[in-house]
Amino acid sequence: MASTVRTYVGNQQRMLGLGLVGLVLIVTTVGFLSVTVGARAIPLAEVWTALTAFDPNSTDHRIVWDLRLPRTLIGLLVGAALGLSGAVLQGATRNPLADTSILGIHAGAAVFVVIGIAVFGIGQLSAYVWLAFMGAGAAMVVVYSIASLGREGATPVKLALVGAALTAALSSVVSAVLLTSPRTLDELRFWQVGSLAGRDMSILIQVWPFLAFGVVLALRTARMLDGLSMGEDVARSLGQNVPLSRGVAGLAAVVLAGAATAAAGPIAFVGLTVPHVARAVTGPNYRWILPYSMLLAPILLLGADVIGRVIAPPGEVQVGIVTAALGAPFFIALVRRRKLAAL
Repeated sequence: MASTVRTYVGNQQRMLGLGLVGLVLIVTTVGFLSVTVGARAIPLAEVWTALTAFDPNSTDHRIVWDLRLPRTLIGLLVGAALGLSGAVLQGATRNPLADTSILGIHAGAAVFVVIGIAVFGIGQLSAYVWLAFMGAGAAMVVVYSIASLGREGATPVKLALVGAALTAALSSVVSAVLLTSPRTLDELRFWQVGSLAGRDMSILIQVWPFLAFGVVLALRTARMLDGLSMGEDVARSLGQNVPLSRGVAGLAAVVLAGAATAAAGPIAFVGLTVPHVARAVTGPNYRWILPYSMLLAPILLLGADVIGRVIAPPGEVQVGIVTAALGAPFFIALVRRRKLAAL
């Protein structure tokens, strides 16, 4: 009997490992499409020449190097960050509907960007990165501090309620500023919708250290999340420090989501939907959920970005709009499934 169980577990582990290899191949394929497909048709041979023998006097080559390649790399990193942050948040809060917006991360980033534009006259996208990241981190600190008040500490319900309240309050501040400052509205509207367009390598250089730190920290929370998924009492009986585990997981999530929001704006539904797809494939083990989420999310994000480039030529639809259109039906189906009331 024991040998049969070991054989089954071993086969399952091998299948999941092969699944990761398959996802890496799909990510590579979608990344290739992101570099080769766009509003301007560039022959495949010309794209290859641009990558291997760049000619600064060629318009096609400059499009590939200056626009599509940075956009693809940022999409890969932002997608991985959103997928991981969503999986970590859902595991830490045991809330199947947890997303970066549940902790006020998007709203905090938006408030700091709005203040930077309206009060300090900041108009550079590179400056938005730092404003958004500081706002996301500040919102997370406020939410966790308020939710920690009381004898029971920062419970999943308190985190969700405080996050929703803070999001509503900060969103009203953003709306008030935008209504009274047309210039701020004009500056903010392209960042706020969520987009990979117009990002260059300088954005990637600024956020990659935070993304790298967040990815490493998030992957190391897998064992903590496995313990939390069995309930606080079980986790404590196994010797786990529940508040510390939630704090580490929350830090990983806010670093990832904050950096992703800073780089591409608030992109909805990726962090919500992808962890559920990963969980359906891998089961409840976070040692597999996290890497699967990290690979599935870039596929969704870059795929949505490619779709947005080709559905409305010669212009394009921002990726935040496409992911919302794709994610909304999934969200509706998700909330109708009673068995997802808790994780």
